[in-house]
Amino acid sequence: MTFLQLIRKNLFRKKLRTALTIFAIFIAFLIFGVLATFQNGMNAGVDLAGADRLIVTNKINFTQPMPIAYVSRVAAVPGIARVAHASWFGGYYQEPKNFLVSFAIDPASYLDIYSEYVVAPAQREAFLRDRGGVLVGKVVADTYGFKVGDRIPLKSSIWRQKNGSDTWDFTVSGIVTPREARVDTNFVMFHYEYFKETRDVGGDTIGWMIVKTANTKDNERIIKTIDTQFANSPFETETKTEQAFNKAFIEQMGDLGFIILAVVGSAFVTILLIVGNTMMLTVRERTNEIAVLKTIGFTGERIFALIIGESLLLAVIGGLLGVGLAWLISFGMAQAMSSFGPMTFSLNTALTSFVLIATLGVLTGFVPAYRAMKLDVVTALGRK
Repeated sequence: MTFLQLIRKNLFRKKLRTALTIFAIFIAFLIFGVLATFQNGMNAGVDLAGADRLIVTNKINFTQPMPIAYVSRVAAVPGIARVAHASWFGGYYQEPKNFLVSFAIDPASYLDIYSEYVVAPAQREAFLRDRGGVLVGKVVADTYGFKVGDRIPLKSSIWRQKNGSDTWDFTVSGIVTPREARVDTNFVMFHYEYFKETRDVGGDTIGWMIVKTANTKDNERIIKTIDTQFANSPFETETKTEQAFNKAFIEQMGDLGFIILAVVGSAFVTILLIVGNTMMLTVRERTNEIAVLKTIGFTGERIFALIIGESLLLAVIGGLLGVGLAWLISFGMAQAMSSFGPMTFSLNTALTSFVLIATLGVLTGFVPAYRAMKLDVVTALGRK
């Protein structure tokens, strides 16, 4: 019998106990994988934020407007390569439950700054020409079956048209696809000029500005220059890096990182105690057998490796089953929870899972393995 066969035989000697322990490990890694996938989706905007992009909002709150005249004044600041602006629409399709991330933009500058959004050249040109056109993200297009050329009505929970209607009719000019899988395309965008001319209030105001800097080393200086320029005005500004802005936006819903860490940490501490206790019980039951193995020539180091191998195999089976199911669930999450961002089971999540599996196997097996290695043969054989 080979060494690996001996490990396997010992592990499954008590089948029910082993099965229950594997199930406990499986649940822990399933929870970890699912929560990590959710966190990846929520943090996609932070992780993919451009280092050369700044966000300028009203100092009171990002929902408060600013004069559109600010755009040209910001563009004149030395070190700025491009400025775009956007305004929140608060839209939905047909029913309020069909909420859409929708905003009015300055088309050419916005698409230039956000190069991670891919639009076919012909569709891009069509959108730039048609003030009544709309760009639809791939996630939204797939969800509602929108195609280029479709006429779609978008309702707003915030704005009204001058004629009193809450509905704007748009023509789908193009579908926005992501340059890479983690880029979120759960949105629709349309022309600011069309929006400004048709809404009943708001005048020449915008929601926020996106500033692309020529050199990221100048970010701090540019941030101070912009905010100083509008200090003590009726519309003071607050400028942040895109990463800082996205992180602050997400944290309004709570510290997800801490919540996930607390849940996963609690699960793993519990599993550590369960598996560790199981391995201690297993070694205690085999005291006489371990003594016999030493008598016939097994060294203490070999006994140690045998127990650690058993613990590792236990962790690997349960962990891989949990991680595998979490990976499969991530595909369903990507479809069902697309509004929260691109839910992906990342390579980093997989690598972290493997490290945790190995750590769990070593930690839970070390103490019983060490005791078995140091076990005195005469004393052990005298036990009943």
